[in-house]
Amino acid sequence: MAETLRLAGVVEESIVDGPGMRMVLFTQGCPHRCRGCHNPETHLRVGGEMHSVADLIRRYRAHGGLDGITFSGGEPFLQPGPLATLGAAIHAAGGSVISYSGFVYEALIEKAKSEPDTARLLATTDLLIDGPYIEALRSLELPCRGSSNQRLIPLSAVGEELLGQIEGGA
Repeated sequence: MAETLRLAGVVEESIVDGPGMRMVLFTQGCPHRCRGCHNPETHLRVGGEMHSVADLIRRYRAHGGLDGITFSGGEPFLQPGPLATLGAAIHAAGGSVISYSGFVYEALIEKAKSEPDTARLLATTDLLIDGPYIEALRSLELPCRGSSNQRLIPLSAVGEELLGQIEGGA
């Protein structure tokens, strides 16, 4: 059976979900259910639409003008295997991978010790934006984050470049 993802939505072109022109996948399902969440319709694990990883790779490659892909949510780390496969294909096409997660990085590292797919998704992620959205820490001044507790964590040399572009305002 081909790998599939349950997605709340796909944005073919975004300039607000990371540096450059990016495809954005909004995954369906989130255990965090942060108060004030920007995407509350993604919380339930049911709903959304099923998409094959192969079709998403084809759509990404057919676009031709994308700098990378952003995995948003919902919670991407609820579907780490298919996203890791997709992330590897994006890298092969010359793109970068940004992953959002309501889990903190340290918890994901711990989870990766017993869940190989989580380890694979971390390995294909160039820049991780971690931590739950906390409404009391909301900030409109922070690029790519909703609240000040969330961190931008580069996980590769490309991630360092992405971080520099975000912090430099490019």
